[in-house]
Amino acid sequence: MLATRDVVVSGVRSAVFDSGPLGRAEAVVFVHDNPGPLDDWEFALDHVASAARAVAVDMPGFGRADRPREFDFSVKGYAQHLAAVLAELGVERAHLVLHDFGGAWGLAWALAHPRAVRSITLINSVPVSAFRWHFFARLWQTPWLGELFQLSTSDFSIRRVMNRNNPRPLPPAFVERVLSYADMRQKFAVLKLYRAARDTEATFASMAPALTQLDVPSCVIWGEADTYLTPEHAHDFARIFADCELHRLPGLGHWPFIDDPAKVRALLLAFLARNGALRARAGSEASAS
Repeated sequence: MLATRDVVVSGVRSAVFDSGPLGRAEAVVFVHDNPGPLDDWEFALDHVASAARAVAVDMPGFGRADRPREFDFSVKGYAQHLAAVLAELGVERAHLVLHDFGGAWGLAWALAHPRAVRSITLINSVPVSAFRWHFFARLWQTPWLGELFQLSTSDFSIRRVMNRNNPRPLPPAFVERVLSYADMRQKFAVLKLYRAARDTEATFASMAPALTQLDVPSCVIWGEADTYLTPEHAHDFARIFADCELHRLPGLGHWPFIDDPAKVRALLLAFLARNGALRARAGSEASAS
């Protein structure tokens, strides 16, 4: 398990992995999805941390973070929480690495802080277009039915669904980690998250015009066998970002970094290296000396 420390903003605690040095204002910032947690990024964190400051955050409702009753579960609310955590850590410039809902949260943060963004990597991210939610999202978004579903879902059924909807068996350790955090408070946070984002036109597609103005390099990595978000959505991002490289990975699912961590890590590290992220620490130390 990754070593973390707590950061509390506006009374809400998030667990944070931060490789330091704490005085370094530029970092590679990893933002997880539902169900998270930040441990999903284990496949890359140590590699990035060897050459740059690496930061990963457990967002409210997930992982080791608080499951607050009173919280803005909208994309804007999560982006504001991320902004407050990064400010507390002294991160002023970020290379974003985002997955699924973390994509929406991170992109909303980027739009609010355009001068702070150095690069963007999107991995099977919620698209910035109008789309039809997948089956489970529609269940979660339905009053009463969502609550009944969450109350009745067992560990056995979660294991079965996760593996049934993935092109290859997921590692047992990954599934058990998901289950270890899936308490009832997290399950009800999921309901609030998806209900706040029911209108995909207003929540996601509305970001697209402003995103075209972000003049930063981007990388889209997409498991083609994702049953939740189709690979066509990857091309939406490629059209939005002028400087974009696109990698569609056959045979990998919604968590391509779990299905083939070495492949995704190689693509991510190469992109970060080409765009200066992995030289950040070395450059800082050289200038300091």
